[in-house]
Amino acid sequence: MKKMLFVIAFVGCTSLFAQKNYEFLQMSTVESVVPGGLGRSRLIATDENGQMQEKSLENFFSFVGINFGNIRNNDKVITDKIQEYGAQGWELMNLTTGVYGVEKSTGIFITRYLFRREKK
Repeated sequence: MKKMLFVIAFVGCTSLFAQKNYEFLQMSTVESVVPGGLGRSRLIATDENGQMQEKSLENFFSFVGINFGNIRNNDKVITDKIQEYGAQGWELMNLTTGVYGVEKSTGIFITRYLFRREKK
């Protein structure tokens, strides 16, 4: 009986400390802050076959200022993509943001999304 308990405890402990094998996927969004739609905004992802997927996003600003409709549309495109990945078993693991050139009104707002899932 002691041997059986030892085996069960050993198997339980080793499974707790076993390394899981993950695969990773990264998605980036680049949203322009250039007024009037002159900049380019994109959602960029690479699929499991190494093919780049690109979707157009709207710029944050129109000629008259910040465009909340564009932001709302971008949020929907990004959220739909995250939900698509979630349905495929991907888990959002990390999110990193940054800006470049905003002080000159010629910049971008970039977000990187890192997903992972267990290898099958």
